[in-house]
Amino acid sequence: MAGWSDQWVRWVTLPDDAGAFVNLMMLLQMAAEASPERVAVGSLQGGLTYKQLYQHAGHGAGWLQAHGAGRLVYADEATAALPIGLYACGWAGVPFVPVSYRLADDRLRALVEQQAPALLLHPPAGGERTTGIAGVDQMGTDDFLHLLDGLTEECGDWDAFGESAAVLLHTSGTSGTPKVAILRHRHLVSYVLGSVEFMGAGEDEATLVSVPPYHIAGMVAILTATYGGRRLVQLPRFTPESWVELVRAESVTHAMVVPTMLARILEVLQADGQGLPRLRHLSYGGGRMPRPVVEHAMRLLPDVDFVNAYGLTETSSTVAVLTAEDHRAAFGSSDPEVEARLGSVGRPVPSVEVTIRGPEGEEVPAGATGEVWVRGDQVAGEYGHASVLNEEGWFATKDAGHLDPDGYLFLEGRVDDVIVRGGENLSPGEIEDVLLEHPGIREAVVCGIRDLEWGEVAAAAVVPHEGATLDEEEVRSWVISRLRSSRAPAVVDIRAELPYTDTGKVLRRIVKPQLEARHPH
Repeated sequence: MAGWSDQWVRWVTLPDDAGAFVNLMMLLQMAAEASPERVAVGSLQGGLTYKQLYQHAGHGAGWLQAHGAGRLVYADEATAALPIGLYACGWAGVPFVPVSYRLADDRLRALVEQQAPALLLHPPAGGERTTGIAGVDQMGTDDFLHLLDGLTEECGDWDAFGESAAVLLHTSGTSGTPKVAILRHRHLVSYVLGSVEFMGAGEDEATLVSVPPYHIAGMVAILTATYGGRRLVQLPRFTPESWVELVRAESVTHAMVVPTMLARILEVLQADGQGLPRLRHLSYGGGRMPRPVVEHAMRLLPDVDFVNAYGLTETSSTVAVLTAEDHRAAFGSSDPEVEARLGSVGRPVPSVEVTIRGPEGEEVPAGATGEVWVRGDQVAGEYGHASVLNEEGWFATKDAGHLDPDGYLFLEGRVDDVIVRGGENLSPGEIEDVLLEHPGIREAVVCGIRDLEWGEVAAAAVVPHEGATLDEEEVRSWVISRLRSSRAPAVVDIRAELPYTDTGKVLRRIVKPQLEARHPH
């Protein structure tokens, strides 16, 4: 395994500049040397071992270099080609670019064109969607895996200085045009080293990844599973039934979901009554988790450790965590302040600083709402080679929130989503939480819409539970009785479904104009 020993010694003997001497491949090589025969990806029978994953990455890297690829674009569901491609790029020194295969053909082609010169991996039967793009060669992920079986040459040592781009991710674009976030090797490795114990997982542990490859959680799940020694199980396409079936079949012990996934999984579990006996740890993130959903989950799965992880693409994933201990302490607590923490995203991880700032960039006291700013070695904050970090290294998340006196972070939506009604700031998340406490409401989103008298007022789109009947005035009264009349939605749109991104975030940019069209002012 060429290159690891000397590079790693150089890194650990320079602690003042440790973050500069890193590469994703170091994570894999350490694991491959420590436990070469342990299964890294797939089923216990027939899955890729760490040794095989390392070898495939080396052969893939040689192939990328021989073709002069500037980037490797991945446009398929999760397969074994995904972790191989990610590590091969780290070894070859080219960025890995996972893109959404669910985009319309014209949008997909536009994203791929921006990556030329590149090699593209597409679904086995989906190459016609991206054929003929100048500067882009392509092959199916199945052909890529077959190709690797016949290769024997690895490329030379990888770049161990950590400054090259490792992964390029398109932001979700829930309220605007997606941007390309650049994550360098040092950002991602910093996150992994700060959050995972090397080979700390038992051989019986397996983690299920069901978020798409182009989600930051999908990328870091590969890296943390590798470094921690936990077998990676992939669910190419999420349905609640297939998720539950795979967790049981593969004896999955750890998993991560987004809020919309968890709500649907709970429906399946409640219907069949069989539980998830091997599952130990379930983390959630990627959007606001309604408190009724997590409370229901804790009652239904009392032996599972629940963890809420808050992070962004630009921060290489998690920057704050509500731990399993926090969940248990808050669940049913008689202390209102402690009980309220179940609606928080926890406290900052040790390697990250978090502060709340007002409109002029000034820090605000505990309890006051402002914009969440973060700083740390894992924080990239870079788009198209232009950093948006300030001179002190702080990244403005555009998330609104506040810290309680004990440092727990409460999110209140995006800064642009805050509703300013007659000079009073209203939190959409606060109103959404109250709506979701209604026994007849399954999903809810609140937006600010234009109003001649107040400037802005709240409006809500809600989805009823199956068989439930909702009345607009009754929904308003529900909010008024628990908050104040100023927070009652001026419009309540009762509908069959809400629009979501394929990573589980509600598309406010679609809902908001629909609600405005219903408002008489």
